[in-house]
Amino acid sequence: MITLKSHTPRILVIGDLMIDHYLWGKCERISPEAPVQVVAIENETSVLGGAGNVINNLKALGADVDVLSVIGDDENADELRRLLQAIDVDDTHLLTQRGRATSKKSRIIASQQQVVRYDRESTDDIATVIQQKLLDRFVALLPHYDIVLLSDYGKGVLTTSLSRQLIDTANRADRKVLVDPKGKDYSKYSGAYLLTPNKKEASEASGITIDSDAALQDAITLLKQQCDLDVSLITLSEEGIAIYDETLRIHPTVAREVYDVTGAGDTVLASLGFALSCGYDIDSAVKFSNLAAGVVVGKIGSATATLNEIIAYESSLNKSTSNDHIKTFEEIALLSEEFKKRGKKIVFTNGCFDILHVGHVKYLEEAKSFGDILIVGLNSDASVQRLKGPTRPVNPQDDRAYILAALEAVDYVVIFDEDTPYRLIEAVQPHILVKGGDYEGKSVVGEDIADELRLVQFVDGKSTTKIIEKITTQC
Repeated sequence: MITLKSHTPRILVIGDLMIDHYLWGKCERISPEAPVQVVAIENETSVLGGAGNVINNLKALGADVDVLSVIGDDENADELRRLLQAIDVDDTHLLTQRGRATSKKSRIIASQQQVVRYDRESTDDIATVIQQKLLDRFVALLPHYDIVLLSDYGKGVLTTSLSRQLIDTANRADRKVLVDPKGKDYSKYSGAYLLTPNKKEASEASGITIDSDAALQDAITLLKQQCDLDVSLITLSEEGIAIYDETLRIHPTVAREVYDVTGAGDTVLASLGFALSCGYDIDSAVKFSNLAAGVVVGKIGSATATLNEIIAYESSLNKSTSNDHIKTFEEIALLSEEFKKRGKKIVFTNGCFDILHVGHVKYLEEAKSFGDILIVGLNSDASVQRLKGPTRPVNPQDDRAYILAALEAVDYVVIFDEDTPYRLIEAVQPHILVKGGDYEGKSVVGEDIADELRLVQFVDGKSTTKIIEKITTQC
C-alpha cells in the first residue's frame, strides 16, 4: 500500500475543463402550460467537471497538481477559475481564447432524479495560435512534473495535432503520458504510456466486439500495437481492469457496493497517475486504482477518494497486512482528522504490550467498544527499558506492533519513544482515552486533551510479569 508520506507526486493535467452545475429541487405538480414537471429549486451547486474532476481526484489523494487548458472569456470562465482556486490549484496556466464558450453542464435534479440537462459550450478545435501557445507553455513546464495526464472529453482542447506533439515532447523528456481517450480514432494518442478506455470505447476504437476472453485479448493487443503503447489497458466495469504488456492480466474489481459510477473513469486515470508517480509498477498501480474506484462508486455523484479512505477500504476488504495498520505520528494525525470529519469516534489507549496475553486482548476489545476507531500507542524498546528495567522488553517493538495491529479490535498502532504518550495524544486528539482500572483516583496523562476518560479493569492474574515469572520458575 502507498503510504501517506512516501512521495508527493507533481502531476500536470491537460484537457477539457468544464463546470458541472446542479439545480436541486422537488416536483409536486405538472405544468398547466405543457405536460412537463414543475421543479421548485431549493439548492444550487457547482463543481469542477471533465478534466477538473481528474484534478479533484488528484488533490484528494494528496498530489501537487497543475492544469494546462483553454477556456473562454465569459462568466463561466471566471466561475471555473474560482472553483480551481477553492481547491488550491493555480489557474495561471489557463489560456483564454476570445469568443470561446467555457463548458458548463447544468442538470435539474428533482427528488434525486435528473430531469433534464442543458449545456453551454464550444466543441470546435481550439485556434491554431492557441495550440502553439499551449505547446510552448507545456515545453517550459514539463521538467517540473513527474507525469502528464491527458483528459480528453472531445471539447476541442486536445486536437489531433496538439495531442501528438504533447506526447512526443513528453517522451523525449522521459515523462509518461496517461490518456483518458475520446472518439474512435486513437492514433492521435500514439506513443502514450497507456490509455484508459472502457470496454465499449475499446470495442469501437479497435473494431472488435469484446464479448469473450479471446476478443478481449485481440482488442487489447491490437490497441497496443496500433497506438505504440507501453501498456494496453481496458477498464471492464464490474469485472475489473485488463492490462497487457507482454502478457494479459485481469485485476478484478474490489467494489463492495455500487451507488453511482459517475466520474469513475476520472478516478481511474488520476489514481493510476498517482501510483505510477510514486514509483509503483503497473500491476500495483492498477490494484490501487481498483481500490480507489471501489471507494468512489460507493458514493453519490462525481466523487473522489482520499488516500486514507483507500487504506481503510482495503483494510475492510481484509486485503491489507498488519504493517498497513502501523502508522507514524504524521500519518495518524491525518487519519484522525479525516475520521472525525466522517463522524467517527476515536478511542486511544497505550501500553507496552510486551508478551501479548488474554488480559491484553480483552482490555483492547472493551476499549474498542467505546467508539469506532481504536488507536494504540505502543512504548518503544527504549521507553520500555526506562519504565521496566534493562531486561525488558522481551519482544522488540516491531514485533509487538505487528502482533497488536493484527488484532481485530485494533485499527492502528503508533510507536512512541517518550516516557508518556502525551505528544501522541496531542496528535490524535481522541474522543475517549482508555486506561487500566489501576488508575482509579490517579491523574492520567492526556486526560486534559480527550473528551472523556474511561477506565477498564484488568483480568485478574493475567500479566506479562506473571508469564515471565512462570517461565523463569519452570526453567
